[in-house]
Amino acid sequence: MPTYIALLRAVNVGGTGKLPMTELRAMCEALGFTGVRTYIASGNVVFQSRLAAASVKKRLERSLEEYAGKPVGVLLRSAEEMAAVLAANPFASAPPERTLALFLDTAPSADALKTVSGQGTETIALGTREIYVYYKDGIGRSKLKIPAAKDGTARNMNTVATLAEWAAQGAA
Repeated sequence: MPTYIALLRAVNVGGTGKLPMTELRAMCEALGFTGVRTYIASGNVVFQSRLAAASVKKRLERSLEEYAGKPVGVLLRSAEEMAAVLAANPFASAPPERTLALFLDTAPSADALKTVSGQGTETIALGTREIYVYYKDGIGRSKLKIPAAKDGTARNMNTVATLAEWAAQGAA
């Protein structure tokens, strides 16, 4: 049975995007997903489903919208895709907490980096359906804006590694 990783947009521990992970787990189980595990309170969930990826995404987004009263974006990856994101990290020698993968639904256009603004010491690279960013001086003071990633969601490489590991365990 396929293992999926769902990455929710705009979900955090406080503020308007608050979604308790216990609620997210229950929601996924109610949709018939199995082996559901959440990771940190920022909208990361790993699970198995016999459904095709498009159906999983659609059902989860519908359920999240009912819960939140507004659309909540879901970026979905298979276990293999998440392992590939980790393996393709062009900044693997950089500190993982300062390196992000910005997950997108589709491949970034070849000219996606032409519209970037506020770039200082950050290094950026395009991936398959990701944009990688290494924040040499940390993300806190960065002024970097990447319009091509406006509908995406970011995870640092520590999180990507954990999710890839969990998904590999679930796929085994």
